[in-house]
Amino acid sequence: MAITKQKKGVILRDLEENIKQANMVMFINFHGLNVAAASELRRMLGKIGAKITVAKKTLIKKAFVAAGFEGEMPSLDGEIAVAFSSEEPTVAAKAVQQFAKKNEAIKIIGGVFESGYIGKEKMIMLANIPSREVLLGQFVNVISSPTRGMVVTLNGVIKKFAVALSEIAKQKQVA
Repeated sequence: MAITKQKKGVILRDLEENIKQANMVMFINFHGLNVAAASELRRMLGKIGAKITVAKKTLIKKAFVAAGFEGEMPSLDGEIAVAFSSEEPTVAAKAVQQFAKKNEAIKIIGGVFESGYIGKEKMIMLANIPSREVLLGQFVNVISSPTRGMVVTLNGVIKKFAVALSEIAKQKQVA
């Protein structure tokens, strides 16, 4: 069934609004995904502050051309859904990738990150970045590592000095 021109205008405005608000956009081929799995994906993305929209490829292309991103838009082959995340970008990418591991009908084909198009490989790399909390923990560990090493070294010197004094005291008692 054909979509009316008015309905296409509404869909286009919705896409443009979502693009403006998003920190990260992901293009997903969902050919062969059943309704139950699609609903599960929508719920999962909704819980993390992301949303997914299905539209005609011509409307998707029109909205993204109007947004003026750098680079070349990935080839939109198959049935395309667009996931928008206005929260931390890696969270939505990670969620879609984990969902794609369980459902082979989902294929990440690219996206938009930091005002430029990125391909499938970079989007998957983005999904594999640890969460913000894990990165902060690793950063704290790296910063505190020299201090910890210094404390361990000084503690070893103090222990050796105490052992040496103890041995000297024993030798003086014997003599």
